[in-house]
Amino acid sequence: MSRVGKSPIPVPKGAEVQILGSMITVKGPLGTLTHQLHPLVSLKQDDGSLQVSCNDESRESNALSGTTRALVNNMVTGVTKGFERKLNLVGVGYRAQSQGESLKLQLGYSHDVIYQLPVGVKAETPTQTEIIIKGANKQQVGQVAAEVRAYRSPEPYKGKGVRYSDEVVLIKETKKK
Repeated sequence: MSRVGKSPIPVPKGAEVQILGSMITVKGPLGTLTHQLHPLVSLKQDDGSLQVSCNDESRESNALSGTTRALVNNMVTGVTKGFERKLNLVGVGYRAQSQGESLKLQLGYSHDVIYQLPVGVKAETPTQTEIIIKGANKQQVGQVAAEVRAYRSPEPYKGKGVRYSDEVVLIKETKKK
């Protein structure tokens, strides 16, 4: 088995795990997530932890054990602590405003961009140039952040655009005569 797949997944207090056949459901204070397990991998629940195991000795089963362990661990973390992604708006006149289930962005276009947030994802705007996207599903939070960033990705000459808070944009030197 893979090194990642061998380590057990601790289930903290407040999280409830149900395994019905090949379907796993994790409930917690921040929501409920479900996942369909691959037939080559099985999941066992012990006292306070989960253990992923391979159903055969194939290479594919070995790879899927580590992937499944990571996905289930992200589910447990998501329903207990949640995930967040921070975005910064860099540019004159670039603003963001959270309006319930939507996010209003002013990114230098002739019109405002209004992004509808999917169910289970929330956006906060502590300042006009900061966006914090929160949710229980790690994949969904990352996808929303990527879609918002795609409206105006950072350009290489001035660095203007929507960027992740930990992103480093390499600024190119302008053309010389």
